[in-house]
Amino acid sequence: MQLVGKKVIVVGGSSGIGLATAELAHSEGADVIIAARNEQRLEAVASKLKLSAVTADVTSDESIANLFKRCGPVDHVVVTAAQLRSGPVKTVAMDDVRATMEGKFWGAWRVAREAQINAGGSLTLVTGYLSVRPRPNSAIIGAANGALESLARSLALELAPVRVNAVSPGIIDTPIRAAMPEQARREMLEKTAASLPVGRVGFGEDVARQILAFMTIGFMTGSIVYLDGGALVT
Repeated sequence: MQLVGKKVIVVGGSSGIGLATAELAHSEGADVIIAARNEQRLEAVASKLKLSAVTADVTSDESIANLFKRCGPVDHVVVTAAQLRSGPVKTVAMDDVRATMEGKFWGAWRVAREAQINAGGSLTLVTGYLSVRPRPNSAIIGAANGALESLARSLALELAPVRVNAVSPGIIDTPIRAAMPEQARREMLEKTAASLPVGRVGFGEDVARQILAFMTIGFMTGSIVYLDGGALVT
């Protein structure tokens, strides 16, 4: 229970990897605050898990500034929030690619700027392995992830003694994939699982455990961990 008495904020904590991280940190004794823009879903999750909640939108300077004014100094901050829109570089709307950078990269930048993290605490950014294993029609997502990984390394120097790391997940079975038709989703996950050395896709808890390692290993900063079931070596 290394997080007993520690204050943890998970930005994007109402679903997926963020929710798994909030649940795991809470089980380890942390005082957890979850933040997200969907107020209804946020309040439902907070009530169910008995967590504190603050509505916040990572695309708004004012909203993120207000979040950390309300929360005050904290020990650990995790950023999982993202609003991803992609498509072929020749045809994807510029509004969509700007929105992806606004939510994924600039959202993390806003959090890093406004968060008051105690010395020895941590900031964890969640990226994605498209940064190093690109795919067609996803260039803007890979670029945003790569920029976040570079940002994490730079902030590890600039924000020290606060520790800054990033986890870069591969294919994770989270609610973000629920928008796909169920049959297509199932086939995609099964095909991916069969191609990986571990024989399965990832789950939110897998990534959450790595994030808690970032929080609790005091010798870890400036690190990028690719958590992809072995995808990068196949």
